[in-house]
Amino acid sequence: MEWYNLFDPRTEKIIAFAVLTAAFALVLYRKFDIVYISLAGAGLLIGMGIMEPDAALWHAVEWKVLAIYWGYGMLAFAFRESGLPAWTGTAILRHVEKEKYILLLLCVLAAVLSSFMANPVVVILLAPLAIDIAQKLKANLFVYLISLSISSNIVTTVAMISDPPALIVASSTGMKFIDFYWFQGKAGLGTISVLGIIAALLVLLYKFRHMRNKAVNIEAEAVRIRSYIPLAIFAASVVALSLPIMNEGIFLVNPGTVGLLVGAGALAYNWKEARRMHREFDWASIFFLVGIFIIIAAVEEVGLLKDFAGWMAATGLKSPAVYLFIFIWMSVLLSSFIDNVPYTVLMIPVCTYVADSLGISPFVFYFGMLVGCGIGGNITPVGATANVLACGMLEQRGYKIELRKFLALSVPVSVTPVLIVHLLLQFIWL
Repeated sequence: MEWYNLFDPRTEKIIAFAVLTAAFALVLYRKFDIVYISLAGAGLLIGMGIMEPDAALWHAVEWKVLAIYWGYGMLAFAFRESGLPAWTGTAILRHVEKEKYILLLLCVLAAVLSSFMANPVVVILLAPLAIDIAQKLKANLFVYLISLSISSNIVTTVAMISDPPALIVASSTGMKFIDFYWFQGKAGLGTISVLGIIAALLVLLYKFRHMRNKAVNIEAEAVRIRSYIPLAIFAASVVALSLPIMNEGIFLVNPGTVGLLVGAGALAYNWKEARRMHREFDWASIFFLVGIFIIIAAVEEVGLLKDFAGWMAATGLKSPAVYLFIFIWMSVLLSSFIDNVPYTVLMIPVCTYVADSLGISPFVFYFGMLVGCGIGGNITPVGATANVLACGMLEQRGYKIELRKFLALSVPVSVTPVLIVHLLLQFIWL
């Protein structure tokens, strides 16, 4: 049967906007559990007849995104238990002669691992190595851990599975894994992002220019690789995600199915720790996303996003370049303070509406928004989970987090790659 309807369209818009605003404000306020906030907002919109339950659960919620998020979360645990990341780190760094280069290589390793593992997991994996090096060299641990966390965050758009916002855009638009590198006859976002990442690492090297201590020898023998199975699972998943998306019965190449198979494989490999893996997994983010997906779908259902896009189009701006600038740098600014996942879900339809009004492909706006909201969270200590973890480790060891010092490191390393990707998107895609 049809879901009941209590309000006229104008009132529905007001209610949906109020719920959206309140939910975002409370999430930003961070005094309440954000999972309860998102689920309460979704339940309120369903209970008031603005969103039908069936539509909310089976159309609004991007289950394939959640499946991939769960699957690669399980795989991250399997990687950690295999010893591969720790062994790789020590093997790469043990023969470097100067401190600035050993720290740079640590940052490069963090960036590489974060291309297919969650940023917080990478920080947890590499922090002991960074702390050990800093202690042996009697160096400033602040520079080590913050550089590590920032490096893990600059690769959010280098691959489809690098960060939840990239997954959300890819799943929502039907992009394949390979599309991040070559798409619609042009260089894709992943290819363009690599140039930005290289520039960011060069900025870090410049920041490290005064670090001239001789590096210590790091013993690699203490770290042992226990299995290559997680690497094989990851390689197989990349191949699968590179295939066409599910179409007319081709089921196993659906991204959500790949995510489930990756998770199942990781659990099978580490079955003795399966209970602990699920206990430590970030289930809160899964339920938070469910609520946010429903809230955004309700906002779109009542026409608010179309109205907002229409308002932007009615400003008199006709230049796609101006809109690209707005989407990129507005995303950088807002993601320094708010969660980039609900922001991404909110902005996808806005980018689509604006692109339709201009008669161009929306992907240039998707890409710009992704770069801005992915790297923008790097700027502040609370903008990214990896930064929060690194700051917590420092505070436990008696370091005071001074915003000025943090920004002196984070701003140039974050703004530089965004600026380069912005210019390349402008040149290649517009």
